[in-house]
Amino acid sequence: MPLAEPDAARPASSEPPVDAATAARYWSKTSGLMWTMLVIWFIASFGVHFFATTLNAYTFLGFPLGFYMAAQGSLIIFVVMLFWFARRQNAIDSEFGVSED
Repeated sequence: MPLAEPDAARPASSEPPVDAATAARYWSKTSGLMWTMLVIWFIASFGVHFFATTLNAYTFLGFPLGFYMAAQGSLIIFVVMLFWFARRQNAIDSEFGVSED
């Protein structure tokens, strides 16, 4: 037996529906954050590795920069991106009153 019947009516929410202008601003900020993260991801994933031989002219902690970025740097960037994205998206959700907390 399914947990929810497909024809069951959903309980009415006491909150008013979000107007179209607010929804458009929310989506604008959310999609802007998404595109920013995508650009950073692309640069850290492909840009750094594409120019690794050029970056090897510089050193970081005694290692060639291209090698360091391929081995550790990109991974560090990805982890920082995850935490930054979650924090920023929670701020956007709170700003528009749709936070999960």
